Amino acid sequence: MSLSTYFRKIFSYPIILGLLLLCLAFAAQPAFADTLPMTEDPVAVQSTDVPVSSLHAMPAIWSVIPFLLLLGMIATGPLFYGHFWHKYYPVIAIGLGAVVVGYYLFMLHDQHHPVHSLAEYASFIALLGALYVVSGGILIKVDKQGTAMVNVILLLLGAVLANFIGTTGASMLLIRPYMRLNRRRLLPYHVVFFIFIVSNVGGSLTPMGDPPLFLGFLKGVPFEWTLLNLWGPWMFAIGLLLAIFFVFDKRNKIEVVHHKPHTGKVSIMGARNILFLVAVIGAIFIDPNVIELPSFLYINYHGDKISYLRELIMLLTAVVAYKTSNSAAIKENHFNFDPIKEVAFLFIGIFATMMPALQLIGAFAQENAHLVTANSLYWTAGGLSGVLDNAPTYLNFLAAAMGKIGLDIGNPEHVRQFANGVMLDGVSSMDYLAAVSIASVFFGAFTYIGNAPNFMVKAIAEEEGLGMPSFLNYIIKFAIPILLPVLFLTWLVFSGCSN
Repeated sequence: MSLSTYFRKIFSYPIILGLLLLCLAFAAQPAFADTLPMTEDPVAVQSTDVPVSSLHAMPAIWSVIPFLLLLGMIATGPLFYGHFWHKYYPVIAIGLGAVVVGYYLFMLHDQHHPVHSLAEYASFIALLGALYVVSGGILIKVDKQGTAMVNVILLLLGAVLANFIGTTGASMLLIRPYMRLNRRRLLPYHVVFFIFIVSNVGGSLTPMGDPPLFLGFLKGVPFEWTLLNLWGPWMFAIGLLLAIFFVFDKRNKIEVVHHKPHTGKVSIMGARNILFLVAVIGAIFIDPNVIELPSFLYINYHGDKISYLRELIMLLTAVVAYKTSNSAAIKENHFNFDPIKEVAFLFIGIFATMMPALQLIGAFAQENAHLVTANSLYWTAGGLSGVLDNAPTYLNFLAAAMGKIGLDIGNPEHVRQFANGVMLDGVSSMDYLAAVSIASVFFGAFTYIGNAPNFMVKAIAEEEGLGMPSFLNYIIKFAIPILLPVLFLTWLVFSGCSN
C-alpha cells in the first residue's frame, strides 16, 4: 500500500471533520469576533492568557458530560464491549467531539475555542505522527539479554534523553529496542514503568522535555530554570521509580534459554532517520513570536495569526523519511500505522470534548486565586494533568498563581520576575512555579491519556502482542499503588512544607 493511501486511511476522517468545523466556525460569524485578542501561538493555548469568562459566555456544567462519557468509554470499552469499541471508536470520538463543538458554535456563539482547539490538535498530531513515522525507520539492536540492571540503565538513559528530544521522541525511539531486549521475558510492568520514567517523569529538566515546560519557556521562563530548580525532584522520583522497577524485574523468574553468547554490541540500522528526527524536534522551536514569517505562512482568523509552518515541516519530514527509510528496519520494527490511527481518532475527540472542562477550571482558578497555594497547585494541577491536556492545565494554574500578585502571564517580563522569585504569602513564587511544573509533568503518567506518548507506547506494545492493562487496570494496578506514593513522597520532600 502506498504512503498516500496510508495517510488517507488514517487521517481522512479527522481532517474532514476539522475542515467541516472550520467552515462552520467561519459561517457562524459572531458579532463579538472582532473583539478577540491577538493571540501569540496556537501551541501555547492562547485562550488561557486572559480570563476566558471576559471573552465568551461560560459553558454550562452539563457540557463536560461528553468528555466524561468519552473517558468512561476509553476506560471500559476494551474491557467490557471490546468488539463494538474497536469497530466504532472513531465514530464515537468524532461524534462526541462534534456535539461539543456544535454547542460552542451555535449555542455559545464561540468560534475562538473550537478553532484554537483544532489548531492545537493539528500541532499535536503532526508532531506525534512525524515522530512515529521517523522513529519507525530506526532499528536499534542491542545484542544483550534484558536483565534488571540492564533495564534500569536503559530506562535511566531514556529519562536523560527525554530532556533533549522530548518524552515523545525518546519514547518512540526506545520503546521497540527496549521490548526486543526483553522479548523472552517481557511483561506489562516493563512497559508501564517505561511510561512512568521515559514518557513522563524523565522529561522535566529542560523545556524540550515536555509540552508544559516548553510553553513556560515560550511565555518567558528562562531556559535553564527547569534544570536549576527541578533536578532535585527529578533525581528523587526517577531514583524511586528505578528502585521499585529493579525489585519488580529482579523477581521476574521467566527462564530465558540462551542459544548463543551475547556480544553486548549495539547496532543502528536506518541511522539517517536520526537527521529527520532532529528536523522534527527543531521545527518545534519555530516560534512566530520570535521569527517573523511571510504572511502566506499564517492563517488570519479575526485578528489571530495562526502559523502552520512547523506542522507543515513535520508532515513533509515524515513523508520524506518514510519514502527513504531502510526497508529492512521498517520490516523488523513491524511498523504499521494502526497505533497512530488510534491516537488520531481518540484525541480529536478528547481535544474537542475537554474544552468546557478546561474553560471552567481556568475560570475558577483565576477567580479564586486566594485558594491557589504551592500545595494546591501540586495536587490540583497534577490531578487534572492526568486526565486533561497538561499544557493548558499548566498555563491556567500558572496564570492564577501570578494573578495573586497582579502579574500577567501574557507579559514575558512578568513571567521572568515570577520565575526569579517574589514573595507570595510568605513563600517564594519559585516554589509555586516548581509545584505546577513538577505536577504537570509527573502526573501525566497517571493515565494512558495524561501525556501524548503514553497511548502511543501502549498501542505499540499491543501491536507486538503484549497484553497491556486496560485503562482502569493501569490506574488501579500500577498508577495508584506505585506512582501515587512516589508523587506523594516527592511532594512531601520538596513541596510539603510550603503553604
